[in-house]
Amino acid sequence: MKENIVNEFCSIVGSDNVWTDEPMCNHTTFRIGGPADYYLCPHSIEEIQRILHTCQEAEVPYFILGNGSNLLVSDNGYRGAIIQIYRNLSDILVEGTLLTVKAGALLSQVARKAMEYGLTGFEFAGGIPGTLGGAVVMNAGAYGGEMKDVLQEVVVMTNEGEVCCLKAEELKLGYRTSIIKESGYIVLEAAIRLMPGEKEKIRERMNELRDRRVSKQPLEYPSAGSTFKRPQGYFAGKLIMDAGLRGFAVGNAQVSDKHCGFVINNGNATAEEVRELIRQIIERVYENSNVTLEPEVKFLGEF
Repeated sequence: MKENIVNEFCSIVGSDNVWTDEPMCNHTTFRIGGPADYYLCPHSIEEIQRILHTCQEAEVPYFILGNGSNLLVSDNGYRGAIIQIYRNLSDILVEGTLLTVKAGALLSQVARKAMEYGLTGFEFAGGIPGTLGGAVVMNAGAYGGEMKDVLQEVVVMTNEGEVCCLKAEELKLGYRTSIIKESGYIVLEAAIRLMPGEKEKIRERMNELRDRRVSKQPLEYPSAGSTFKRPQGYFAGKLIMDAGLRGFAVGNAQVSDKHCGFVINNGNATAEEVRELIRQIIERVYENSNVTLEPEVKFLGEF
């Protein structure tokens, strides 16, 4: 059965783009995660459609992966196919003030391209460690900007393999959510509308935001970014700090000393240690502040 599926995947994307029992710790910013049964790197929309069809026919679960940020994969890995939309699908086309961007492009690449063309409005996203696809799904944001501020339309693939275009007003973009997330659609590309600006001022703003990140966030350690969503009226990091959890650890999973909103991998942490730390943080913060934190990190696999 498994050999047949591997052969089918190889016929779709080529044997050089198919791996079995692939360690997911090599593909997440947390540097944590056991082996995925299948790991595929498609080059086109047609290949993605054929992969989905194969998975559905064989009843193999699948997961769309970008840069592996905002993700915690189980120590036991993933019993299914990881479909990585990243390096092979990352083109950026600039026409006037409109950027047409494939889902696998890194946000940092999009921000740099916008700067090169003297376009402003995307500086907020330059330091977010993810791909455009993931950013659209969760309406990523930072420093007062969100994807909903710049998105014009998004091309998605449904679970049935149908490709369609959704206008910005159809996306139901909210805090870390969208109709794409709710429906399980796959982002293929997006049109981003920016504004003309001065190249040097854009560069200065991006450098300023980069310096703020470096000084305030534990970028020297593997993590999944901000671990928790921002509770309405509060800051997750402040609540965690007020609960006396700065530096608190379970095994090698630790609340960052630098920014309490980040759980870091302090050296060979397991997914189970991270999960348990998150559970204890939620419990302690609720006891201290009567506020329930909600993880922003997505859990993949069996926990």
